[in-house]
Amino acid sequence: MAVSKKPEVNVEDVLEVLGAAMEQTPKDSREWKAFETAAFCLLYVQEHDELEDFAHYYRERLDPSFKIRVERDFATRDEAEAWLKTGEAIHRMQIRIDGKGFLVVQFPGRLTLMNNPLPEELNEMESEED
Repeated sequence: MAVSKKPEVNVEDVLEVLGAAMEQTPKDSREWKAFETAAFCLLYVQEHDELEDFAHYYRERLDPSFKIRVERDFATRDEAEAWLKTGEAIHRMQIRIDGKGFLVVQFPGRLTLMNNPLPEELNEMESEED
């Protein structure tokens, strides 16, 4: 799939597609909650006048030359979890565990890891879909 140089972020279209997907998904399922969260994220960005910043971020992330700085590499999730407890981790750090991207996220009172695929992982997924 070719990506245009300046993809538009059409909030209404995205919300319509998310709504249609939600209608086809059992309410309160994991997928339904993900669609709902995505819709609220987009509405938040729009309502806080951050849509232009988001559009820039979106275009940047779709650029094939975009690189994310990976702060640390770990062979296992256990190693990464132990590192979190050392106090070296900082909110929003990107790490890699066994070739997969993760983001360090600050929750009240603790840091945790959230799946955050690296661009090369996303490109790999797209290649498999073609």
